Amino acid sequence: MTKRRWLLAPPAPANFMARFPEYPPLIAQIFYNRGITTHDDAQRFVGSGDAPDNPFQMNGMAAAVERIRRAIRQGEAIAVYGDFDADGVCSTALLTEALKVLGAKAMPYIPHRINEGYGLNEDALKDLKDKGARVVVTVDCGIRSLAEVDRGAALGLDMIVTDHHSVGETLPRAVAVINPKQNDDAYPFKEFAGVGIAFKLAEALSLAQTRAPLPNAQPLNLDELLDLVALGTVADLVPLVGENRVLVKRGIARLSKTDRPGLQALMRQAAGKSRQMNAGTIGFYLGPRLNAAGRIEHARIAYKLLSTQYPGEAEQLAAQLENTNRDRQKKTDELTQKAREIVAAQANGEYILIAGSPEFHEGIIGLIASKLQEEAYRPAIAMTHQVEKGQMRGSARSIPEFNMIAALDECAELLVRHGGHAAAAGFTVTNENFPALHARLRHIAERELGRLELTPTLSVDAVASLSDMNWKLLEHLDQLQPFGYGNREPLFLSKNVLVKNARLVGTEHVALMLSDGIVVWDAIAFRQKEMFPQLTPLPKQVDVVYTLASKVWGGEARLQLEVKDLRIADGG
Repeated sequence: MTKRRWLLAPPAPANFMARFPEYPPLIAQIFYNRGITTHDDAQRFVGSGDAPDNPFQMNGMAAAVERIRRAIRQGEAIAVYGDFDADGVCSTALLTEALKVLGAKAMPYIPHRINEGYGLNEDALKDLKDKGARVVVTVDCGIRSLAEVDRGAALGLDMIVTDHHSVGETLPRAVAVINPKQNDDAYPFKEFAGVGIAFKLAEALSLAQTRAPLPNAQPLNLDELLDLVALGTVADLVPLVGENRVLVKRGIARLSKTDRPGLQALMRQAAGKSRQMNAGTIGFYLGPRLNAAGRIEHARIAYKLLSTQYPGEAEQLAAQLENTNRDRQKKTDELTQKAREIVAAQANGEYILIAGSPEFHEGIIGLIASKLQEEAYRPAIAMTHQVEKGQMRGSARSIPEFNMIAALDECAELLVRHGGHAAAAGFTVTNENFPALHARLRHIAERELGRLELTPTLSVDAVASLSDMNWKLLEHLDQLQPFGYGNREPLFLSKNVLVKNARLVGTEHVALMLSDGIVVWDAIAFRQKEMFPQLTPLPKQVDVVYTLASKVWGGEARLQLEVKDLRIADGG
């Protein structure tokens, strides 16, 4: 019933468990699994965390703040150059808002995904120059745009690069480069999203304003920016650890009471799908709607939604994004099936999946790659053809065992451009170089993965009884939020559980009634319709991996188990 390997954490020693008498044993076990070894560590983790580090520890921060403040004093226009995904849009909205509060003439710019592509482009820089920009600050892009930064400088623009993507061998020759992943950067936390870096720049500008006020500036309330930080950080799938976790936790609280008309309207669009605001709400409902604009139309629609002050306009934009997201879902399903057919026609035993077609929509290829990677548990690349340019664009998604950006770095001389992370990356390649690129990536994948057993794992925190699940445990689990990449949701294993009833909910989900002979639980298995035929005839004895959650039904909050996987128990 499952193709995943269940990896059960070893039980914590008794002397470790004794350190946390005020917590349920299951929570203490989770601390052990997460490397939280002291009582103080636990208090910080469930509380607000450590105070953020000084943003001026980052390389380039002082120079960036000095140039931005000089531009504000001299009335020079500052362009904020972003990216078309949710992180880039949130970054653009956040920094533009902060600059305007401080008295700057700020102009946002987000490129069109298909017409302009990712990162800086020379035509856009020239256009910004013609419109009066004197300073360009990139957010969520620019770290590998060496030629474009040089071109901007040649046009007379002072270029400031803020980015969180992997740093190449050479840095852009900008007035300032802010990216804590630089080799010699002293800032202790390295895993921000682009919006996190933008927030640290806003924080540095706020500190500078406290020390030496600009004459026409208004007070900058950093807390009012945290809803954007939470949105962009969760949507970009960066690790929810360290300072990210602190910012997202505060940002979710802010998001729940946001006064942004656009976010209020966006949340109303998703209200029937999720009522509880958490990282999952952002990741499954809000983030995809913001991303849909840049994938199918233009990301400036999402930017307008985040920045508008008019409720009527917000409702129109949110409805437009809802329709765009439905279109995106339809296209994704159709094109993913086409990609499956392409991959199926290739040789068996491939360690990397590569599917390309002129039919693939450029805004969808990342989602296609994600689907292929999830289904086959192999690194996957989806590509689309740019016939008029004689080149192809690719979007890659990977598994923990394969560093995608490192693989592309090995192919750099074959690529027009590339960038990203270990788990997700993008690139452009000429048609004539594609066969060599394909062959080299296959070689690298076989070298890195050939000796490994490639099976997805489900990390389980503890064996538990269904009777252990209660409201008190859920309260403690909620203190460990936000859950996501890098801070996974705690999972429990209960053995020899009886499935008393099972039924399909919609077309994708399975509702279950589970019992251990003492208690009976309602459970839901989201997007796991394939398990339903294997549960009949009922009753069926199973081992089940799940998490504890709550739902609101008829105005009443109820506990519910969310099933992640199950298999027939021995003798079941």
